[in-house]
Amino acid sequence: MTQPSETPRRFRDVLDVAEPVSVPRPARPAAAPLPEGVAAAVPVQPGAPAPADLIDPGEAAPAALELARTLGLAVTAADVLHRAGRADDPETRRWLEPLLAHLTPPDAMADRALCADRLARAVRAGERVAVFGDYDCDGITSTAIVTGVLRALGGDAVPLLATRQEGGYGFSAPALARVRESGARVLVTCDCGSSDHERIAAARAAGIDVLVIDHHLVPSEPLPAMAFLNPHRPECGFPFKGLASCGLALSLAAALRKELGAKLDLRHWLDLVAIGTVADVAPLTGDNRVLVRAGLAMLARGSRPGLRALAGHAKIDLGRGLTASDIAFRIAPRLNAPGRLADPDRALALLMAGDDASAWSLAAQVEQITLERRALQERMIAEATADIEAGGWAADPAIVLARQGWHVGVVGIVAGRVASKYGKPTIVIGLEGAVGRGSVRGPSGFRLHDALTACSADLAAFGGHQAAAGVEVRADRIEALRAAWNQACQRPGGLAGPPAVQADVRLDERADLASAAGGLEQLEPCGEHNRAPRVLLRGAKVLAVREIKGHLKLEVQAARGMVSAFGFELGALAGASPGPGGTPAPALPSARGRGAGRPGGPLRP
Repeated sequence: MTQPSETPRRFRDVLDVAEPVSVPRPARPAAAPLPEGVAAAVPVQPGAPAPADLIDPGEAAPAALELARTLGLAVTAADVLHRAGRADDPETRRWLEPLLAHLTPPDAMADRALCADRLARAVRAGERVAVFGDYDCDGITSTAIVTGVLRALGGDAVPLLATRQEGGYGFSAPALARVRESGARVLVTCDCGSSDHERIAAARAAGIDVLVIDHHLVPSEPLPAMAFLNPHRPECGFPFKGLASCGLALSLAAALRKELGAKLDLRHWLDLVAIGTVADVAPLTGDNRVLVRAGLAMLARGSRPGLRALAGHAKIDLGRGLTASDIAFRIAPRLNAPGRLADPDRALALLMAGDDASAWSLAAQVEQITLERRALQERMIAEATADIEAGGWAADPAIVLARQGWHVGVVGIVAGRVASKYGKPTIVIGLEGAVGRGSVRGPSGFRLHDALTACSADLAAFGGHQAAAGVEVRADRIEALRAAWNQACQRPGGLAGPPAVQADVRLDERADLASAAGGLEQLEPCGEHNRAPRVLLRGAKVLAVREIKGHLKLEVQAARGMVSAFGFELGALAGASPGPGGTPAPALPSARGRGAGRPGGPLRP
């Protein structure tokens, strides 16, 4: 274990790295489930590729066997690395065992020092700081981090969150009014602000110094803020551009700690960084891989009362160790639920709860809202599917759906499910009279923001990034938007469609399943830009199929034992699966490979 004296000095300003944390890897019995991200084969549905169309990637090459020996990995995991072009070199070893000391030095991050200096002056002078965040997981966790660190350093911090009901996303006019009412002299925006020029200028005119922390795309017009922390600024020299706002918040916390000359262990907030990063579909590469791996370990420790309580209500066993898919499909949806249907402040209060009693009460409220959200979501998905079939839109390059009364807090989930099922860029809009607000989702890698830019003439407004976005549109422009969206999403060489199941590697049949599982766990965190591998099980048979609260549960007989498999939000496949003893298609796609926080199921037939 690295000791403080062994840590390079230049990393001291990044985080406390005296005691790098690692993800616990509990022993598994041979018949236990593979990692949650490695799920069993499923039968082929109509329209999906037949088993004969699946290409066997073949057994591991001699070079993969040698890589397994030199790196001390299971053959299946080594085969994944070999096929990805990795070798036994320092880069691969760092990738397998990322440490906080590997984080990119932050010196070139534009305005980081300026932000820290202004906050340090506020702490010393006792000035009130308003911390305003968006209502999604990245905004909520960023707000909790900045607020918690300021308070831990002796500052006066007041957390505020955007709401869908009053002002919507971003630093709106109602949000500015709330900040002014708080009496704050300094404002920190979290996960918003890059495009809120008018309100930031108004805050500045009111004598409030505005510090913006955001990772969304940067408009060309200069932002009238005192400081603007966003790696996407053209003048920002920080080389890793993939940090979510929560990661930026933690980096600012380290700069503030240094500016004040304080001792504060920032690892306490790594669990929140992991949640915000995965939930916001940030790339799980570079610094994010380091932060999320360490954050998953902090989550497993269960040191935060609110997350312990949330796990208790959700029946999540923290001690067993967590994956990025646990965040994407079990933790993040619960934290997002209050902001979707009601007041996001409950999610923030849960994360900042200081005792078990209040945390358990808040978690119970969050769980109830989650159940309400699920019921609403399933009704909207059924209506969306009916509209697609009635309109014949499944054959189009892309999909636009709109209905009066659809809840704008749930359209993002519906858009994700539709994009997953049909493999097409999808806009789902909730109309309220003559206007509507919607969410945009698409297949992994599709550049949604670019496509929306091509449709800007038919939109009242849009924003977000390439992986997820939001729109505002007039009801009388829906048909025009549908035509423009189909044109913008037309791909060379044919229409977009559900991606075919393709195995990446064949399960090494010489090893026991527990060994293969442990090796695949070393590839975590898996998600955006680090898709979990899809593994081929030859001759596997489905022994049992169950639908559990909308999810798919399988028991599969493999060559070396039983495999338990779980597919999030894939319960509809249960009816199409073969009965006990049936032989499924031989692909073993990974539920983790669905991508952190985004739909698109590797368990898809």
